[in-house]
Amino acid sequence: MSGKLFMKGNEAIGESAIRSGCMAYYGYPITPQNELTAYMAKNMQRLGRVFIQTESEITAINAVNGSSVAGFRAMTSSAGTAMSLKQEGISHMAYLEIPGVIVDMMRGGPGLGNILATQCDYNQATKGGGSGDYHVIVLAPNSVQEAADLTRLAFDLSDKYRNPAMLLADGTIGQMIELVEFPEPIGPDEIPARDWALTGCAGREARKAEPKNSAEELEEHNIRLQKKYDEAEKTEKRFEAIMTDDAEIVIVAFGTLSRIAHEMVSQARAKGYKLGLFRPITLWPFAEEALRESIRRAKGVVVLEHNAGMLTRDVRLFVQHRCPVYYHGRMGGCIVDEDIVGAKIKGLIDGNEKDWGALDGRQGLWKTF
Repeated sequence: MSGKLFMKGNEAIGESAIRSGCMAYYGYPITPQNELTAYMAKNMQRLGRVFIQTESEITAINAVNGSSVAGFRAMTSSAGTAMSLKQEGISHMAYLEIPGVIVDMMRGGPGLGNILATQCDYNQATKGGGSGDYHVIVLAPNSVQEAADLTRLAFDLSDKYRNPAMLLADGTIGQMIELVEFPEPIGPDEIPARDWALTGCAGREARKAEPKNSAEELEEHNIRLQKKYDEAEKTEKRFEAIMTDDAEIVIVAFGTLSRIAHEMVSQARAKGYKLGLFRPITLWPFAEEALRESIRRAKGVVVLEHNAGMLTRDVRLFVQHRCPVYYHGRMGGCIVDEDIVGAKIKGLIDGNEKDWGALDGRQGLWKTF
């Protein structure tokens, strides 16, 4: 395939993974990411690569672990409640310093919830849903093109830091169809050397990933991991700031909701309201310095989310009382209404915030922090 193609987001992620040198995919069916599993089923074996529909999500993540230990680029994908089952395996990969890519196509929760798109896996992804002091590199696309681009980046960053990397997208990204363009497939010589991998060859030095039995050994290992995470925080923060230089109110949003926010900014600017948008692309590490720079002239920050305010709580920490933080969210697959929110944001710019802070069954949650 060459040139620009109309592709569904899930399929574009699969194609990008294949072109990024993914040699093994393990997954279990769950909406809204099933098209990704189907795409890999059709194409991986055709290319002589490994595709296995595992009997469970737990098996899938541990199979990724095994293939990665053997030196192959490997991936799994899932959604919502099924991602919870992968957390122990992801934590173990971080402990062993094993690369691997995980795609989470978010759906409604808690529990089984529904199959509609939300952003309610934010905490699970960015805080580390398994045990221990570890981080997963988390990338949040807002288009099919970016989903494809960030899939390749996820493989590269996962290898660079020998750590799991996650593509975190709401289900809308997986289901929408847009134009996407892919780079040429990478060759085997473009994948970083995996001199840490087990090969089974006699005389090869064993990987030093044995259990750290004593408190001092485990602490030493954790300190080394934290130094690695500190380096990622210095160099891997990605974001987009749109018309924030003179903004009186800055919207913070990620994923497909940032596209709604971008339209709100354009409409507000056309009417003379100084509105801006800050979009985090890496949810971890989060570009908090860039956020503070983007709000230096703002008199308020409005965080829009399709969850109950998970990102908002991080933004409030990063803003550190420089200005008020307002939150509006919808849950369960309901979508933020840009006209309603736009009117309330214009009220904030005009100095009227009395309407902000109520629970409304038809409009979602409104809060002031």
